[in-house]
Amino acid sequence: MTDSETQSKPLCDVPELRTGAMPIDDGNFLLTTEEKDELLRTDPHAGKFIRPFMNGKEFINRISRWCLWLKDAEPADVRKCPRVLERIEKVREFRKKSTRGATKRLADTPMLFDEPVESKTDYLAIPYTSSEKRRYIPMAWVSHEVIPSSGVRFVEGVTLFHFGVLMSSVHMAWVRCISGRLEVSYRYSNTLDYNAFPWPWLPAPIVSPGQPKKSMKDNPRYKEIERTARAILDARAMFPRSTLADLYDERTMPPELRKAHNENDEAVMTAYGFTTRT
Repeated sequence: MTDSETQSKPLCDVPELRTGAMPIDDGNFLLTTEEKDELLRTDPHAGKFIRPFMNGKEFINRISRWCLWLKDAEPADVRKCPRVLERIEKVREFRKKSTRGATKRLADTPMLFDEPVESKTDYLAIPYTSSEKRRYIPMAWVSHEVIPSSGVRFVEGVTLFHFGVLMSSVHMAWVRCISGRLEVSYRYSNTLDYNAFPWPWLPAPIVSPGQPKKSMKDNPRYKEIERTARAILDARAMFPRSTLADLYDERTMPPELRKAHNENDEAVMTAYGFTTRT
């Protein structure tokens, strides 16, 4: 697939995949847990502006990170927080000194990320960059309280069926063929990996010209994929201390999770009308 064949919208009737927020802040909006705690000791009113934040690495490894999220903040409340004001001023100065015109213009709105993107509902998170050593790109639902960075792709309104297909060997075969790369790691893109992906409607022999439009729920394997997707989540939940990096390392993936993925792969392949393993 060439650049001219990239898709700005999904080919199929599925929720839109979006890119997370980009600070362009020289690090001033971002906080480690220690920095967050210190800020709250000196600026207790700042608590209402602190949100969990994650990039792809933090998502996969369950690393706690935080950010100042000032979208829709009341100016009177912000001005009660001198340490927050210091950080905003540093963002403004950083942007003003940029040689990039678009960044310079952002100095006019120093309280905001370049793209102040947030989700109003819990969402499925997908890391932008993932190791090619993993058989599957780890994906998981995340609370809407968490601000995703530009290192995360996220999609609202997904079902267990969507999750099962995205976490399948069929989808990964697609990713391996067309995904961009950072060195050898996958870079999961909206336009190629997700939007251009052909989701399962009905197995080819069932579809004939002139038939009314079908939805994916008409696929006889829809409920089976929901079941196998739930089994993947149940298998993960058996290991609460393990991160996605732990669970999807080929050397340490638990047998229960491997079995759940194998069954999900079978269900998704059947939904496409492919011959499954014996």
